[in-house]
Amino acid sequence: MHHGAPCWVDLATTDLRATADFYSGLFGWYFSDTGGGTVALVDGLPVAELVAADQPSAWTLYLNTPHARATAEKAHALGGTVLGEPSDAVTILADPTGAVVGFRHVPADWVFGTDGHGAYAWAELNTRDGQAADEFFGELCGYEITQIGDGSAVDYTIWALHGHTVLGRQRMGRAFAPGTPPHWMVYFTAAPEIGADTTASRVLELGGRVTVEPYDTPFGRITVVADHTGAVFSVIDPSRTTPLSEDEVGSPIDDPYDE
Repeated sequence: MHHGAPCWVDLATTDLRATADFYSGLFGWYFSDTGGGTVALVDGLPVAELVAADQPSAWTLYLNTPHARATAEKAHALGGTVLGEPSDAVTILADPTGAVVGFRHVPADWVFGTDGHGAYAWAELNTRDGQAADEFFGELCGYEITQIGDGSAVDYTIWALHGHTVLGRQRMGRAFAPGTPPHWMVYFTAAPEIGADTTASRVLELGGRVTVEPYDTPFGRITVVADHTGAVFSVIDPSRTTPLSEDEVGSPIDDPYDE
């Protein structure tokens, strides 16, 4: 696994049992307790972790690093902020635009399931300073960065490692409410036989919220939801791709934080 590749996601929660019940009901996750948290499994492969905490927080994305402490030092030198004391294995930091992300050193045999209903699908950074984010992460992780928007009405870049796309970065525009903080959005897969619409309905049944109704994109049908604690994430059915029309190109993207 290359430096900078997504390698894990976790969610801090005040009630492990209730949170496990929510995601089990939504994605069919089942769980294995570890020394520090509760690992979610899909088809026998680990896909996420629930961690006990004093207060719920957003989903946290982790990127692979050969040495977390060295990554923290380099991030600090590049203008990032290291949050808490890093270890050799894990560090949490905020990039210069303010979005929080983790770095984690994982062994060569590390398994992170990315197939199946409820598995990790994608992540993108939403920020108001796209250029600063591109420069920071490009230097920190060595990403190959490509602009796929027009750079003005739509400023969206994709970040690749050795020719393989791993992440996206979107500049937040007028569709995002003033004061919306920079943030990473984590996407989970909706199986084609279930779909994004049914998943959104199930979120409501389980006590969560749908913050952006399901909509079509060239990459799949997407909905943005919040679990019963308010933690926001996206769900994508990649089998439902719809090319954008000429009128839609450059349209603002819905803001999942705009209530």
